[in-house]
Amino acid sequence: MLRLFREHNPEVELGRFWDVVVITAADKQQEAAYQQQLDDKLLQKELPLGVRYHVFSDPPGPKIGNGGSTLYALQCLRKIYPIEMDTFKILLIHAGGYSQRLPNASALGKIFTALPLGNPIYQMLELKLAIYIDFPTNMNPGVVVTCADDIELYSSGEFQVKFDRNGIIALAHPSSLSIGTTHGVFVLDPDDSAPKELVYRSCTSYLHKPSIEKMRETGAVYKRRSKMPSQGDHAQAQLDSEVVYTDSLFYMDHSTANLLVSFFHEQGNISCEIDAYGDFLQALGVNATLEYTENIANVSTADAQLIEVRKKIYFLLRGTLFTVIVLNNSKFYHIGTMHEYLYHFTSDRNLRAELGLQAKVFSIFPGQVEECSESMCVIQSVLDPKTFVSPCSVIEYSKLGPEVAVGKHCIVSNTTINCRTDIPVKTFFSSLSLTIDGQVTYATILFGVDDNLKKSVSSLQDLGSLQIFGKNLMECLDDWGVEISDQLFSGDQRVRSLWTARIFPGYSSLQKSVEVSSKMLDCLQKKSRFHFDGARMYSVEEIMSRKDVKDMLNFRHMLYNEIVA
Repeated sequence: MLRLFREHNPEVELGRFWDVVVITAADKQQEAAYQQQLDDKLLQKELPLGVRYHVFSDPPGPKIGNGGSTLYALQCLRKIYPIEMDTFKILLIHAGGYSQRLPNASALGKIFTALPLGNPIYQMLELKLAIYIDFPTNMNPGVVVTCADDIELYSSGEFQVKFDRNGIIALAHPSSLSIGTTHGVFVLDPDDSAPKELVYRSCTSYLHKPSIEKMRETGAVYKRRSKMPSQGDHAQAQLDSEVVYTDSLFYMDHSTANLLVSFFHEQGNISCEIDAYGDFLQALGVNATLEYTENIANVSTADAQLIEVRKKIYFLLRGTLFTVIVLNNSKFYHIGTMHEYLYHFTSDRNLRAELGLQAKVFSIFPGQVEECSESMCVIQSVLDPKTFVSPCSVIEYSKLGPEVAVGKHCIVSNTTINCRTDIPVKTFFSSLSLTIDGQVTYATILFGVDDNLKKSVSSLQDLGSLQIFGKNLMECLDDWGVEISDQLFSGDQRVRSLWTARIFPGYSSLQKSVEVSSKMLDCLQKKSRFHFDGARMYSVEEIMSRKDVKDMLNFRHMLYNEIVA
């Protein structure tokens, strides 16, 4: 299916594919990075031609969430296509944000995350377009809203997924109750008919990241009978298990989308984070109430305007038809954190079998015995025969020399390592290009896979609660000879985190950057002390704001040329 996008330079037939594909971005800089990568893909004829591709960044000012991004992007489209828009079939992919939980996607975006698949490799964008390939021919004009870091796989039997009803239609996947606590959960109308792979159900209410008690109280928990081998023979025993139906993507017709865009226009300035799932879908269903509008438990930043906006959306959407397509034979994969990324790309045999993922993809790596390589993942990289990569690690867009050893559960991204380097277990290691005073500068960032880059403290006295590589940040700063002061953090001084800590030196050469970072790792492993040589220090926040997209893409092109040669 993915080959469709690269064979015969396809120009899609009118009415057979998306009229418009929109990718949202957090700001103008991210928009430019996404647009450059889109342009490259179109130039290389790696995407279907004849489609209108757009990238829209959020307006300047406070964060508006993926709900606000949805409304703003649709408003932008309405201005570009004032007459035709109501006839369009639109795919809207939310790719804004800075991927603090998956930093190798921070610079160039989660929607451009490399997959261990294809020759040359495929990225999440192509996979999304392939998975949704049947949607446009089975839908009325409208908008399908999805995210950049999830994969929905399903079997629908003899039926097709069709977005051919008014209002809003959402896909639902059977999940455990624990998964339900971190997703949206549908409460469905009772149905006594025999279970099918695909069934349309009315939804009475939608719960956003509910507790298990809340799921039980509202009737969202269902008994599901599954088959399992019985002991002693090859017969199938029946096992009842509890499931809830969780969300992924949803469709809305143009009349519903226009209601929301008109509301957005009337509001003028929205200064709060609206959630496209929690704030749109919780307003739907006959049992929806205003109660959720004042619940800020799952909100990262509670704004005074939020409750007022939620109430307006509730009254605006009340009465909108709400249908759920239950996909009983489906799976929803989320690849938005370092743990999920490592697991799905190295250890998840189900996903590997379903998508045909490989251990070594579009790479040169003549070394390493086969039994070790089965559970590793090497993507568009050039490795010396003597490079050692431990199981359950991912190497992407990198060139590693003979004296490099990578421990288990590591992510090595976008770098060249020629010096002797031992990368310890559960390490994230990535080099990034940034522009300082018109010159390309390189910084190599290091974290533990278990580190929480988003956790913040408000005062320097609380730095001990921040952990890097499982160690007290203050101890690591002491080992590295980094002075603790108000200048240690970038941005808002009330929110100090690993993301804003100025602990990564910048150098004019990639080699020097990597060598120093290797010494930083050695320092932590051997409990020795290390001092920087007066280099200017940067936080990840600053690196991302000054990233040099062109230089990073040129590095990937260099690897590409070396591999194909």
